[in-house]
Amino acid sequence: MGAKNLFQVDAGPEWSGELVDDLLIRPGVRIERIVSRGDASPDGFWYDQEEAEWVVVLTGAAVVSLEDPQEDRRLGPGDHLFIPAHRRHRVAWTAPGEDTIWLAVFWSPGGINSDPPPPDR
Repeated sequence: MGAKNLFQVDAGPEWSGELVDDLLIRPGVRIERIVSRGDASPDGFWYDQEEAEWVVVLTGAAVVSLEDPQEDRRLGPGDHLFIPAHRRHRVAWTAPGEDTIWLAVFWSPGGINSDPPPPDR
């Protein structure tokens, strides 16, 4: 398999929505590249995943809404977020007219050290 560039997006300038590419899938861990342009989770929809997730925004901007406790986190290039398994969350907003490129790492509880990082990270 040839090398691919995380920043290359094969979509036209008028495209909007979300593209997901699986970069690595192994027992207990999955790494995805997600590209969003003006996309958000549908009204009333919340992710409630079996896996823990760590996500970093590489380009663009987004707002992720989390429950228990309720908070909205605005993310820009370099900002990252740990989401424990079963913490409900949704993408509230991504920048329209530009690519928001995310790198997301998912792991099963116990598959990799599933403890959250220290609060200062």
